[in-house]
Amino acid sequence: MNRKNGTQLVFRVADVCDAERIRSLLLEFCPEIIFHAAAYKHVPMMELHPWEAVKNNVAAALNMLTLAQEGKSEHFVLVSTDKAVRPSNVMGATKRVAELLTLAFAAKPGPPRLMIVRFGNVAGSDGSVIPLFQRQIERGGPVTVTHPDITRYFMTVSEAAQLILQAGAMGEGGEIFVLDMGRPIRIVDMARDLIRLSGLKPDEDIEIKFIGLRLGEKLYEELVADGEGIHPTGHQKIMAIRGPARRLEWLGSRIDELLACAERRDADGIRRELQEIVPEYTAYFPRESETSQAG
Repeated sequence: MNRKNGTQLVFRVADVCDAERIRSLLLEFCPEIIFHAAAYKHVPMMELHPWEAVKNNVAAALNMLTLAQEGKSEHFVLVSTDKAVRPSNVMGATKRVAELLTLAFAAKPGPPRLMIVRFGNVAGSDGSVIPLFQRQIERGGPVTVTHPDITRYFMTVSEAAQLILQAGAMGEGGEIFVLDMGRPIRIVDMARDLIRLSGLKPDEDIEIKFIGLRLGEKLYEELVADGEGIHPTGHQKIMAIRGPARRLEWLGSRIDELLACAERRDADGIRRELQEIVPEYTAYFPRESETSQAG
């Protein structure tokens, strides 16, 4: 129990791919707002295990959207990523499919109001590069950076959480909200700053080593794709995109094929189906030596 406002926090563990378990939880609690943030987000790992990305990023989103419309929820917010914009990897492409699904469901009449919040990296979160750099500095280096020119958007955990809540509250349904994340940051500059903050000199006390881009990784990320009309909202750090939704019938048939490929662990088939659904997706087909790492 939160002593300040009397809010009770209840925790449940469930697999978002388990439709019956999620249905039972929604019936038990009847949430007014659903924030769907579950996703596999590790880019190289999803390149090697694309069927897992499809199950967790697409099938689970389809489950949640279907069950949210069956229930009594008033708002549904899909938490998306800048990697869904002109994706170059399976992780981004599957999150873009989740966006398209949300928009298609939003076009149906009736509650809940469905919307998307799209943003970049959260500094200090699991998988963030900052804790990795700090551990490498503590060990005496080297600090590993993939490329001298690579940039990323960053936002603090508290700021991202507050803006997601605010976007969810203001949504009428069918919007993609884009958070203002400021200017992208060069990762090598961040590495040097962290070394200096540790009282050491970059390239002297701590080596910076460039190790090459990882599977599916881009030099820079985007928050808005070409042709997406972006508009201001009542909040200075939240912008909105509205665009035509795909027909749910067509999208559903393509996703059936995608899920069938995932069930067979057909990695190439998954990438081809993703290209059908997301034409702007630039698929990378790993060499046999790379795919042999996948279990």
